Amino acid sequence: MLADILVPLTAVGLAELGDKTQLSLFLLSTKTKKHLQLLLGVVLAFFVVDGTAILVCSCISDIIPIKLLKILSGIIFIILGILILRLKEDREEKNLAVRNSFLSGFILIFVTEWGDKTQIASGLFVTKYNALMVLIGTMIALTLLSLMAIYLGKFISAKIDKRVMSKIAGIVFILTGISFFLF
Repeated sequence: MLADILVPLTAVGLAELGDKTQLSLFLLSTKTKKHLQLLLGVVLAFFVVDGTAILVCSCISDIIPIKLLKILSGIIFIILGILILRLKEDREEKNLAVRNSFLSGFILIFVTEWGDKTQIASGLFVTKYNALMVLIGTMIALTLLSLMAIYLGKFISAKIDKRVMSKIAGIVFILTGISFFLF
């Protein structure tokens, strides 16, 4: 029973470490002061996405083609990057990503994680381990990594000029979006 939690926790944790998701959360966390709301939105989205994969044993690609999900994810990243770059410093608070951290975190994860390697792995673990234990292990790993990304972003954003951070965030989001079309 312990392996049912530890194997998915370790595998998903290692696979997601340094992934685009963590980088995106890090950058998104620099745009808000509502870090707990951001974390809650992210965790809920991971629960829905990975829970669905676990529930249907990773058959989601039969319902929604992964290629379509990648295209939608890429477009959303590019749009977020452009919005971040276009914001004036005094208008930052009007940005949806800043105004509603919960919703921004939820949408970011909900849209970009469908068909991701950790979602598929979570579904595949169910073929060998107890589904509830796989969900617990997966959620622990994703929550811990999200916490690290969000609070690292909070710490760094206090040290770096917001204009510089906004430009970096915008460019990284656009490049991440473009990468969805390349790979």
